[in-house]
Amino acid sequence: MLKKSLSLLQKEAYETGTNTLSRKLNAFNLIAIGIGVIIGAGLFSLTGIAAASHTGPAITLSFLLAAVGCAFSALCYAEFASLVPVSGSAYTYSYATFGELFAWIIGWDLILEYSVGASTVAISWSQYLIRFLSNFGLHLPPQLVISPFETVTLADGSVTHGIFNLPAILIVVGITLVIIRGVKTSALFNAVIVVLKVSIVVVFIALGWQYINPSNYIPYIPRNTGTFGEFGVSGIFRGAGVIFFVFIGFDIVATMAQETKNPKRNMPIGIIGSLVICTILFVLFGHVLTGLANYTEFKNSAAPIAIAIEKTPYAWLSPAIILAILVGYVSVILVDLMGQSRVFFTMSRDGLLPKVFSVLHSKFRTPYKSNIFLCVFIALFAGFVPIRVVGELVSIGTLLAFVMVCIGVLVLRKTQPDIPRPFRTPWVPLVPVLGVLTCLVLMFSLPLDTWIRLFVWLVIGLVIYFSYGRKSSSLRKSFTLEKQQNAPDGLYICHKITDCTN
Repeated sequence: MLKKSLSLLQKEAYETGTNTLSRKLNAFNLIAIGIGVIIGAGLFSLTGIAAASHTGPAITLSFLLAAVGCAFSALCYAEFASLVPVSGSAYTYSYATFGELFAWIIGWDLILEYSVGASTVAISWSQYLIRFLSNFGLHLPPQLVISPFETVTLADGSVTHGIFNLPAILIVVGITLVIIRGVKTSALFNAVIVVLKVSIVVVFIALGWQYINPSNYIPYIPRNTGTFGEFGVSGIFRGAGVIFFVFIGFDIVATMAQETKNPKRNMPIGIIGSLVICTILFVLFGHVLTGLANYTEFKNSAAPIAIAIEKTPYAWLSPAIILAILVGYVSVILVDLMGQSRVFFTMSRDGLLPKVFSVLHSKFRTPYKSNIFLCVFIALFAGFVPIRVVGELVSIGTLLAFVMVCIGVLVLRKTQPDIPRPFRTPWVPLVPVLGVLTCLVLMFSLPLDTWIRLFVWLVIGLVIYFSYGRKSSSLRKSFTLEKQQNAPDGLYICHKITDCTN
């Protein structure tokens, strides 16, 4: 239960030297990183699913409700990120408030979230690439686009097994090379992608607005069918739960804290700014989507955006949207890989993971060995494991991290009320409590098998912690007390004078 003091964390945050991350990011870069991971293909698929099954045109209200739920956690993240601008995000915040064991649990949990999330997106990116290339008559060998555990039926009716998913592997390798080149290069690459995909979303909103059929909004909130969550007010809440996961990702901004110029100012701007911009875009997108086509037309459709585009004379928008999904996935993979390597970096510097993960490149000052390890691990998952297995492992970890951060704000406000806070979460304890309740409700709405997989993953993590991390912990070593020779009972000395008291 040993905790890292805030003074020690702040000292680490502003260390300088060759083995420290390079501070290159400004507020715009952070907002772009947040938007890059929030706007993914989920926007183009989950919106139609939620509208058809739960909300009808009131999908806009569900977006607002989900955004408010995310905002509770985002405000808590903003306070921590400005107070302790260290790369570890929720892992570091838990270290300061709950102690090393809880920090390890959250850090291990984030490894699951980012790594498996990147694998899932890489596999989906491969599938969309195949669809995009087919529009131009280009077709990849079927054996090289699926895992060896999957089969595909060829045009002649024969069935063949996959070898590996080559496009998924290549996208992970390519993005890793960009990340190793440095955070500034990665941020620029991400910014270009974000501008492209946001532009396509804005074009859809602008062009589709003039073809909205007002009758599609009647009734705006369809009458409940008698089953909770199927339209009516309860449908709006159920819809918010479905699309809540579209917003997840702003927390990755917090992992960039040690690479940010003036983090006390820029971190809150990046976290809250990206959430606000995406909320506005999502509400407008949902309004146009359900205005172009009746919500009932999206039933059982994996591509509701295509149905909406058919209501306009702009047929060219369909391949453009697929392109937006492709580039959207690229930025999600990039930010996931960046966030994961930064969590690895921080846990390694704390001694909980091997030191190799905190070695920085002599020129680019990036944790390149961590990047290479994650590239191999995630590429193997993406290339050889079916998406249905990988995809089931995502989401619950993020909500658990949100809960810990919200509780952490309450703990620090109680235990250290007088420390200077560059950004203060408003309306404490109301906002953190609402953040905890929102996330717990969504966690308990997930299937039992999701909880079982999380439990198994955490058990594996605890075995690693007690067999390696606990013994190697840098903080534990610096606070190891040794009985002084010929000293009175109760008098001890520290191996290192690092925030030692008494």
